[in-house]
Amino acid sequence: MDLIALEEIRRVKYRYLRCVDLKLWDDFADVFTEDAVAEYDTPVLGKPLRLAGRDAIIGYMRANLGPGTITTHLAGHPEIEIDGDHAQGTWALEDTVIVMAHRLLIRGAAHYEDTYRRCSDGHWRVSATGHKRTYEYTVSLADLPSLSFTANRWASDGA
Repeated sequence: MDLIALEEIRRVKYRYLRCVDLKLWDDFADVFTEDAVAEYDTPVLGKPLRLAGRDAIIGYMRANLGPGTITTHLAGHPEIEIDGDHAQGTWALEDTVIVMAHRLLIRGAAHYEDTYRRCSDGHWRVSATGHKRTYEYTVSLADLPSLSFTANRWASDGA
């Protein structure tokens, strides 16, 4: 197995997660091929979310995961198979989404299924990604009367 390619692919996925959580949309765009597709299992929306093309993926994330939405995505246990300039990866995911405007917490787990391509510049990028939920639950923040945010990077007052 090409251990350098394996590590580069891991780093692409980790960058994907970090850029979503920190809302680094220009850096997030560089994670994807131009023709990338994404399909996320989104029970809270009532249907899968399908996005075709890097611009559609970035546009959706930028519009829907702005400063009023706090996210944390943790992925691990990668199983990656490399075949030349193409690779497949499976990752375990745990995520938390807090939508401040709706006072809603969404928590869940899933397994990502990714396809990667080594591009002409030598960098690995995501050409397809998506996940199927193992579980997902929601909690109204109104049901947690003692909940107090002591830090919120995206709030104007920091909390």
